[in-house]
Amino acid sequence: MVNGYPHWQTVPLRWKDNDVYGHVNNVVHYSLMDTVINTWLIEQGGLDIENGAVIGLCVESHCGYHASVSFPGSLRVGLRVAHLGKSSVRYEIGMYAADESLVAEGHFVHVFVDRESRRPTPVSGKLREALEALQPG
Repeated sequence: MVNGYPHWQTVPLRWKDNDVYGHVNNVVHYSLMDTVINTWLIEQGGLDIENGAVIGLCVESHCGYHASVSFPGSLRVGLRVAHLGKSSVRYEIGMYAADESLVAEGHFVHVFVDRESRRPTPVSGKLREALEALQPG
């Protein structure tokens, strides 16, 4: 577990990720967090984003920036679960450049709800197991 993150995903940067100042725009960092989290939920937790009875809604997100990056290149994104509640989860994400320097770190909170009623629903089964696997230690 490098830097306390049980899961790592390499995400390529795209030409359109650069802004007029020549670096990856801050909104891209949020998109990368969302992408890495949902890739894990779909592939490891069996989350069915199109037809499942349960969906995850983002209720809070934050990103702190430490260094600038630009296309071409990629980021190594580390993911862990800082808190797993009955129906919510708080992820922590670290984004690192090729030289292993910290680019950005943030958090993202999902509340899992019933697709139809939008009322919180307990995280259970394969989804809960996948989230537990992201807890350090």
